[in-house]
Amino acid sequence: MSTDEDTGIELDDKQLQLDLARVDKTGTSLTTDQGIGVDDTDNSLRAGPRGPSLLEDFHLREKIMRFDHERIPERVVHARGSAAHGYFQPYDSALAEYTVAPFLTDPGRRTPVFVRFSTVQGSRGSTDTPRDVRGFATKFYTEQGNFDLVGNNMPVFFIQDGIKFPDLVHALKPEPHHEMPQAASAHDTFWDFVTLQPETMHHLIWLMSDRALPRSYRTMQGFGVHTFRLVNAEGRSTFVKFHWTPVAGVHSLVWDEAQKISGKDPDFNRRDLWESIEAGVFPEYELGLQLIAEGDEFAFDEIDLLDSTKIVPEEAVPVTPVGRMVLDRNPDNFFAETEQVAFCIGNVVPGIDFTDDPLLHARLFSYLDTQLTRLGGPNFAQIPINRPVAPVRNHQQDGFHQDDIPLGQANYHPNSLGGGCPFVPGADLGAPTATTYVHHRELVDGHKGRKRSETFADHYSQATLFWNSMSAWEKEHIVAAYRFELGKVGHMHIRERMVEHLNNIDHTLAVAVAGGIGVAVPEPGRPNHGRISPALSQTSLPGSAGVRGRKVAVLVADGVDAVGVESLRDALTAEGAVVDLLGPVDGEVTTAAGGTLLVDKAMNTVASVVYDAVAVGGGDEAATALVGDGYAVHFVAEAYKHAKPLIVLGVGDRLVEAARLPVYEVSDRAEGVSSKPMAGALDGVVFLAADATGDDGFLTEVREAITAHRHYDRPVDGIAA
Repeated sequence: MSTDEDTGIELDDKQLQLDLARVDKTGTSLTTDQGIGVDDTDNSLRAGPRGPSLLEDFHLREKIMRFDHERIPERVVHARGSAAHGYFQPYDSALAEYTVAPFLTDPGRRTPVFVRFSTVQGSRGSTDTPRDVRGFATKFYTEQGNFDLVGNNMPVFFIQDGIKFPDLVHALKPEPHHEMPQAASAHDTFWDFVTLQPETMHHLIWLMSDRALPRSYRTMQGFGVHTFRLVNAEGRSTFVKFHWTPVAGVHSLVWDEAQKISGKDPDFNRRDLWESIEAGVFPEYELGLQLIAEGDEFAFDEIDLLDSTKIVPEEAVPVTPVGRMVLDRNPDNFFAETEQVAFCIGNVVPGIDFTDDPLLHARLFSYLDTQLTRLGGPNFAQIPINRPVAPVRNHQQDGFHQDDIPLGQANYHPNSLGGGCPFVPGADLGAPTATTYVHHRELVDGHKGRKRSETFADHYSQATLFWNSMSAWEKEHIVAAYRFELGKVGHMHIRERMVEHLNNIDHTLAVAVAGGIGVAVPEPGRPNHGRISPALSQTSLPGSAGVRGRKVAVLVADGVDAVGVESLRDALTAEGAVVDLLGPVDGEVTTAAGGTLLVDKAMNTVASVVYDAVAVGGGDEAATALVGDGYAVHFVAEAYKHAKPLIVLGVGDRLVEAARLPVYEVSDRAEGVSSKPMAGALDGVVFLAADATGDDGFLTEVREAITAHRHYDRPVDGIAA
């Protein structure tokens, strides 16, 4: 281990390897790709100042050629992504009973990782906050080779067999006749497909939930989706499902907010990831495993472990925490690392194996195949970000971008001219070792045929389980999402078909959606089984990070009470929050005491939607100025409507009055006195009286309001924001 001079972070084996590829251009002079010094890069070589450009200008030709070819094909799906380096470390050696993989069993080992988060639907130039599935792909650079856990932020997928994946993506992507809409599922072809494919119903209700609108990559779960195997030194296999859970909790945006962020800051999630790491607020996730003995493969009613549209509820198989992952370093170059990283689900190490999941098997082919087009040939594993830290020794040869210089005469196996090397340990091991991969010896027997197992046939029970497990506000958001999406569908028969499916999930859900999209209310359909799984609700995953990493806007103007503002800012900053003072214009504001207070940003350059909480400064003159500023009034109203914490200092409550928030009775607004606010209206609203000090009690209320993330019981329908 060595230490990075700039960041102070210890450099692991992967970072030391990447150091060999990093190029620092500081203090250097310009050259061509051949190392030839260049005297001028602003003017092409001409025959006279107004004469023709000359073909002999090799610098011009090289510079233009390189520019013309500097783009590579974007990913068909998961094109828009953001990534970070970090490490994974197991808590203990408990998994040694199940696997020979040392990165899971040695608590003294820190395995370098590179994690890429992504949206599925949109192109590289789309926005971060559409309603969409998010990718959560982790490359472990283990000493036994690369292991790629290529997952999503939802534990299930739309389809059961990978042969349907092209159909799904074609239906989901912009419609081919006019290439619209971008990064959106709210259109006819998608809903036509899913309503004709009932297996999509479980994943679809996840997509209509707030899980499709993560607040940040720091507050997003990840899942391996498929059932994999762990294999121990005796060759015994255990089924396993992988779960990532963020320490900061699982939190989401609301749909109105997500749409506005797309315009205000389309890079919202990638900016949050980058800035958090730069600020030392390192995203952290706990890896948990669901372990299922082979003998229990058929022990779960209505669940086939090979069906990727199903979960195994945590009530049936608890998630066992096994280690933690910390992301502590941003990439040095987006293209070289984030864009060129190649995840392949077939990259497994000894001790991890596959099951017969038909979706998984299609991915095993597809992920490798797509890299050949994207990255220019078979040597993509030699790109620095993809290169394993384990030594690579084989007889693969030549091809585009071969960077190694193999030595010796023998490039085949078996050979005697090269001493038989690289040698093969032998095929009679029977079980994997820490250094040699041996496929699990599974008995396979059956007649060939294009037929799906009857155990895959239930398409509604788990969607019902998800619906039953949601809190009241989560259900409201799901209904609103279905109404929005189906309201964009032009063909009425598709809307009607979807309501029929919803009626098989839950009758009240179907009635609520039908009532918003002009479809007749159906008669009661398939009975609701009544089962719940509390772990499926975001309310069960608040996290333990407190206010650390939360972003708070404080509205100020000339005449502000600086003491109250500075006390609040200092207290929150000390606990790791990011606090921005926002003024009517950039620069500074005068304080009530005659001093000045620096402003971080002008209000009109940002918006409430990019913050987690909003505070209003006190001071008579400042309150008057803010009340007269329509942007400030809207800022507060919008934050309140989106259920965000609202902190009001002293006479800053006049801005709350001006925003006509329901914390005041209508008849009291003229006097500014709070009397009988509506039920839930004061949730997450913390007032500090004008003559009070920001004591520990006040700060505790502020801390609790921000830690809760959102306060969804507020009456917000009547707020214009």
